[in-house]
Amino acid sequence: MSSSQNTNNKASLFKWLPWVLLLLVLAAFSWLFMSMKTASEEIWEPPRTPPVEQEADAPVADTPEPISSYHDAVARASQSVVNIYTTQTMAEHPYMDDPVLRRFFEFHSGPSQDQGSTNLGSGVIVSEDGFIVTNAHVIEKADEIVVAFNDGRKNRATVIGTDPDSDLAVIKVDMTGLTPLGFREDPIRVGDLALAIGNPFGVGQTVTQGIISATGRTGLGVNKFEDFIQTDAAINPGNSGGALVDARGELVGINTVIFSRSGGSMGIGFAIPTALVEQVMNALIKDGKVSRGWLGIEIQSQLQDPTRLETSTGVEVLNVIEQSPAAKSGLRVGDIILTIDGVEMTDANTLIQYVARKAPDTELNAQVLRQGQNAQVQIVLEERPEQEPTARPAVLQNDLSGGTGQPTIEDDEAAPMMSEEERDRMREELLKLFERNGAPQ
Repeated sequence: MSSSQNTNNKASLFKWLPWVLLLLVLAAFSWLFMSMKTASEEIWEPPRTPPVEQEADAPVADTPEPISSYHDAVARASQSVVNIYTTQTMAEHPYMDDPVLRRFFEFHSGPSQDQGSTNLGSGVIVSEDGFIVTNAHVIEKADEIVVAFNDGRKNRATVIGTDPDSDLAVIKVDMTGLTPLGFREDPIRVGDLALAIGNPFGVGQTVTQGIISATGRTGLGVNKFEDFIQTDAAINPGNSGGALVDARGELVGINTVIFSRSGGSMGIGFAIPTALVEQVMNALIKDGKVSRGWLGIEIQSQLQDPTRLETSTGVEVLNVIEQSPAAKSGLRVGDIILTIDGVEMTDANTLIQYVARKAPDTELNAQVLRQGQNAQVQIVLEERPEQEPTARPAVLQNDLSGGTGQPTIEDDEAAPMMSEEERDRMREELLKLFERNGAPQ
């Protein structure tokens, strides 16, 4: 009887064994699939400075012995800042197909040939495998991008994506083992030390010192989405795309533009904070573009006259675009938006920046003042449509000129052309001049 029981037990064991093995195989495949999926969904994360290095180089403030050098911080940060050289082929003048006019232009301007215009800027290494962040205007319309590293190496770069609305771009070099610059985790404060690292006027990598003069600067008319750090660290043409770091050598912003009437530094420079850099970089690396939330309204801040003693917060809705998220939510002209998701909307720029940092399909809870009564409005954002680029005002000097030292305005309009009659008249006068070999009549 006992032998028959053993036989039955063995039979039961052999009966269930295949199912157990099948479950183990399925579990192994599930684990492998989830591991591969997790690896494929990883996104770029900003590099951080190890805590040990932070403590070793942390400056001690308000002590009798002042800090005599920021060498360690600069040495760490400078190896992650690169020089960027871009070339753009200039098209031949349209009048050069006429042999008479060609002779005139060659006499005054030298031999005619397609020439490359070289611009310069800076960039910051943000990953070991070659991702570099810089300004969009540094690589705009570039036919070739060459990156020069702090150790003397050079490499060509490809564009991963650009975001003109924030003036940020991501490029990549085919290299590994690079040293990324650690992002500062704590918010920067007014009065903190600031070091600007870049390649001003093409003289080579340069470090300048200053402090953080202000944060959250908006309304400059430089970019569509502005949240600038202001500093008095000297920033000049060629610094664009370079690093603004703190006393530990951690990245706090990307140098972008200066306020200048002469083209040189006047102590008012602006940098894009790392919070915005991180958001834009992740989007560009993942999707090649930045998707932003859109309400579909025209607004203005409540406070119009700075001499008024009374203050009025909130943003007034001047227009609601048809079929926009605002229109679908029931937002009306004349509504005053007081808060969104509990965040006070102090002015129009605050609202624009808040909405732009939200992804499409995000639901917002807006508190509005409508005809003296408070109301709650639920709004589901849509993707912001593409719009015309913002022109840079002349008083804000950028590095697009490659160090000419003159304020510039971006202008896509071509130079005025001569009429056919003017061209024929000029041609006849040149022919007579050439026949006399330039001698006067």
